[in-house]
Amino acid sequence: MVIMPRERGRARALLLVLCGTIFLEGSDVAMLAVAVPTIRADLGLPTGTAAWVMSGYVLGYAGFTLLGGRAADLLGRRRMFLTGLGVFLVFSVLGGFAVNGWMLVVARFSTGVASAFMTPAAMSIITTSYPEGPRRDQALLVFAGVGAGGFSLGLVIGGLLTELGWRWVFFVPVFLAGAILLAALRLVPADARPTPARRGYDLVGAATAAGAMLLFAYGIVRLEHRGDRLGLTVGALAGGLALVAVFVVVERRAVAPLVRLAIFRQAAMVRADVGALLFLGAFFGFQFIVTLYLQELRGWSSLQAAVTLIVMGCDAVLAPTLTPRLVHRYGHHRVIFGGFVLATVAYGLFLPVAADWSYAAMFPSLITAGVAFALAYGPLTIAATDNVAEEEQGLAGGLLYTFTQFGSAVGIAAVTAVYGLAATGDSPDLHAYRTALVVPVVMVLLGAAVSAVGLRSARTGQRKETPRDEVSNGVPG
Repeated sequence: MVIMPRERGRARALLLVLCGTIFLEGSDVAMLAVAVPTIRADLGLPTGTAAWVMSGYVLGYAGFTLLGGRAADLLGRRRMFLTGLGVFLVFSVLGGFAVNGWMLVVARFSTGVASAFMTPAAMSIITTSYPEGPRRDQALLVFAGVGAGGFSLGLVIGGLLTELGWRWVFFVPVFLAGAILLAALRLVPADARPTPARRGYDLVGAATAAGAMLLFAYGIVRLEHRGDRLGLTVGALAGGLALVAVFVVVERRAVAPLVRLAIFRQAAMVRADVGALLFLGAFFGFQFIVTLYLQELRGWSSLQAAVTLIVMGCDAVLAPTLTPRLVHRYGHHRVIFGGFVLATVAYGLFLPVAADWSYAAMFPSLITAGVAFALAYGPLTIAATDNVAEEEQGLAGGLLYTFTQFGSAVGIAAVTAVYGLAATGDSPDLHAYRTALVVPVVMVLLGAAVSAVGLRSARTGQRKETPRDEVSNGVPG
């Protein structure tokens, strides 16, 4: 079928809007991470409350992503996308006008929940708007690359905005969200309103799934904070496991289940989700511990640290340009494996870090980590949605983002816990930083082992590729 220029232009505009959403989500998280110390000082927040300003977002996002993804399938992708974006905008405004800690925590938790509905819907709009093949692959690579670039640029933008006043860290996303919302109302196609299920919706399954994810997220976040109430942490994790067991029983008996459990028989999708968990966990764990090293041990400002790490944002350029060509030539399984190998090299190069390392000494590790992200993350999104039925694309996206959110939380919690165990006192400890850096190395080695299984299966059953001339050099049309 020939695509007319007008249709191609509209498709590119739609992808731009959807990419704007993932850029918004990534940059918003990064900007706030830089601003939290200033917010804490200005509002006089205790350490625990300041920590929950960040953790509240993770709790809301991880707790509701699975539900958000399935809601896109059942209630309409456009509807869930616009609703999530609107809620994100409203609670960003609330955060900007916050005068105490609880308002900030509520605002961040609510924006996390909004992202849990908005992001899987955006991804499923892409996967259902493009036929399976090179054009969809490139669209997903662009989407993933823009999200990663948003986080990297958000670190620098957050440092600059914090200098003007921390409230701008909340207000700038409001302006961007408003512009995206106006464009989305015009460009996001209306999907047919799903027929109400004659057998009803699986409300019990939805409640148990959300409860399990919330408890797991809460338990993991508490590990990061290293609180003294260990019983509460263990109880949250045990409660999450119990609710997962209840959820499985409910889904097996439900006439119209929230999650068709047979979807987990798709080994390639499960491997991609587990790989994403390990890769994102290692990436954010590495970035977190390097940031601590730069600011606590070296005494650099948050802006100096952010500018140092900006080179890791090279994936925003490489993901939509280099990675599609590599995927087309070698297949996404090989490219994913290559990304894990490069990540192992990148994090390994930083293990002997010294107290007086120059930027030149850090650069090879940082640039390699960015290239590894460009190679692995986008193709993982392809693998997580390939061969999934159109009516379950929202669920596939929800599962992927659930795994990535938990991966990020696990990675940061793990490096924080190992650093705390290795530290010999309250002052910054170089030995503790080096010990904590082992965690991301181990995570990407495990991920490489998981992706190696995909290499073997790819030799026996690769999907058919479309001729090379169907892959464009820019944004898919």
